[in-house]
Amino acid sequence: MRVRHLSRYTYPQPVLASFNEVRLTPLRTPWQTPLESVLHVSEATWQFQYDDYWGTHVRVFESQHQHRVLAVDATSLVEVDDSRRPRAQLSTSWSDMTTAWVADRFAEYLTPTPSSAPEPDLQLVASDVAVAHSPHETALSLATYIYDQMTYQPGSTGVSTSAAQAWRARHGVCQDYAHLLVGALRHVGIPARYVSGYLHPAEDPELGEPVVGESHAWVEWWLGEWTGHDPTNDAEVGERHVIVGRGRDYTDVPPIKGIVAGPAESDLAVTVEITRLA
Repeated sequence: MRVRHLSRYTYPQPVLASFNEVRLTPLRTPWQTPLESVLHVSEATWQFQYDDYWGTHVRVFESQHQHRVLAVDATSLVEVDDSRRPRAQLSTSWSDMTTAWVADRFAEYLTPTPSSAPEPDLQLVASDVAVAHSPHETALSLATYIYDQMTYQPGSTGVSTSAAQAWRARHGVCQDYAHLLVGALRHVGIPARYVSGYLHPAEDPELGEPVVGESHAWVEWWLGEWTGHDPTNDAEVGERHVIVGRGRDYTDVPPIKGIVAGPAESDLAVTVEITRLA
């Protein structure tokens, strides 16, 4: 698939300088192969790239020119082969999950964060489900429960909305669904991480047909292997999903973040185009 992600910032007054981090490059995994990734920035003075602590590829750029518009245009070509994706070990038991090795190895993915900490009523549901089911059944049941309780409502929440806020309102977007499931899984002792990327919106995409897409978020939980699940659609992650980054929550994998020397407000227009090529 080819993914083009264009972000255009417009400022009411000139910006004297800006420094930004961009996380828009697909990850390399056993089942996902980035073939090409190009970043064009309208006002970049220089660029640098590295892999962060969580393994996400980061491109850094700075603009030292006065500007009122900043356009960040990332285009990637990536191959996804679902047959190479590892599967959860369904025989994993609760005693396997409570070993010291798991607690130490996945401590960061077992600890709640301000963005993902669940409300008391969701904690209670999660605990009750875990008592009656295996870890695998618990993870699937909690994903379905959150899907049934929530209403997907574009624009109803923002990047700073916490899982608790979205849960009280009972509506949100993919980020909120992912935060809710991550928090519920961690509460019962299942390591879980937040995943950012893209989802082709068509179940059977036409070859060579560009479609309007958007950034997406889902969850991976660990049961002997990391397993991907899309709580917004209550579905297993597959070939239509393209991974860009992983972390504890959204704050570890924002597509773009930075600082500017200029006005605090800006207008942001984002377009994502996804094309299946083979």
